[in-house]
Amino acid sequence: MPGPYPLATLSAKVTPTGITAPVYNDILQSLIASMQAIFGSDIYITPDTQDYQMLAIFAAAINDQNQAMIATYNNFAPSFAQGAGLSALVKINGLLRESAVNSTAQLVLVGVAGTVILAGQAQDTNGNLWSLPLDTVIPNSGTVTVTATCDTSGAIAAPANTINQINTVILGWQTVNNPSAATIGTSAETDSALRQRQSVSTAIASETPLAAILAAIANVPGVTRYAIYENPTGVTDGNGVPPHSISLVVQGGDVNAVATTIEEKKSPGTGTYGTTNITVNDPAGVPITINFFELANINIYIAISIHPLAGYVSTTGTALVNALVAFINGLAIGQTLYYDWLFGPAALYGNPLGQTYKINSLFVGLSASPTGTADVPIAFNQAATSVSANIVLTVA
Repeated sequence: MPGPYPLATLSAKVTPTGITAPVYNDILQSLIASMQAIFGSDIYITPDTQDYQMLAIFAAAINDQNQAMIATYNNFAPSFAQGAGLSALVKINGLLRESAVNSTAQLVLVGVAGTVILAGQAQDTNGNLWSLPLDTVIPNSGTVTVTATCDTSGAIAAPANTINQINTVILGWQTVNNPSAATIGTSAETDSALRQRQSVSTAIASETPLAAILAAIANVPGVTRYAIYENPTGVTDGNGVPPHSISLVVQGGDVNAVATTIEEKKSPGTGTYGTTNITVNDPAGVPITINFFELANINIYIAISIHPLAGYVSTTGTALVNALVAFINGLAIGQTLYYDWLFGPAALYGNPLGQTYKINSLFVGLSASPTGTADVPIAFNQAATSVSANIVLTVA
């Protein structure tokens, strides 16, 4: 409890332990005490007076300035910097925030031969627009496959046969469809992910080969997730990694850039293991094959039934679904999805909204309409993933 009033200072101050500032109420009480010292302790200053309201405006202005000073101070440390401040700060480490990547889909267009589709757009069942290449011509066969890009950046999902509406009406263009699911994009790199990558990047010059490899891989443009496994023994390990070898699991990035980075950072004579095989040249110009795994995302499906209690609203169900998706997508590479773990996010633990319903049943599986209540094993080169469309919520 600060005191006595008035305070020695109302501004933020920097000490060896960091930056601090009085809270708004302390600033206001200090101003009131200062005014009483000037005009007398019996002056009438209560919330219904003009003087009090004027002091409240002054206190708010001082508090706003203090918060701006704290934000500026914190932007000098990666652990606290946010947004544009963090993006500027990590350039010291040679890092750039990863931009959002739009989802793409292979669309089959059917129409009259010779039809020219200029800047055409298709629409999926969720109302998202997908832009075709600028000039698309339907050939004599009447069918053409093109790569369409979602107009909305980020992780926009489109299961097979859901991009089936023509948004740009063009004479001769008859139907559109995506026979296979879209390749899901990624959202712009979050502050927390960028902080983690900045922390890892400091090991690029590390004397430990594994730390140096992992840091360098994290800095390859487009790489979003990564893991490394080492087998220093003389026998093949449980993951199938051969003796005296390493195995990288990487999501995103150009495969040639990833392979080149591994070759540059790994110790001489160390083998590599994985199903992606890329040949690069070593510093002497000798071709060498680098093996690694491209991360396999395992789609998780959940069917959950809840019973509403007092205070339940539909947006609570949305929060529940989002919590499950965030939890699943936050699991580490190779992390088994334990069934019991799902009840924490499903119950919105720590959130008062979790008290407005109870869970009747929860099933998990690798396909739609799951019925399982067992743990879902995830291999060392896989990661559990999910989207809101994979979570079916029933309120009963």
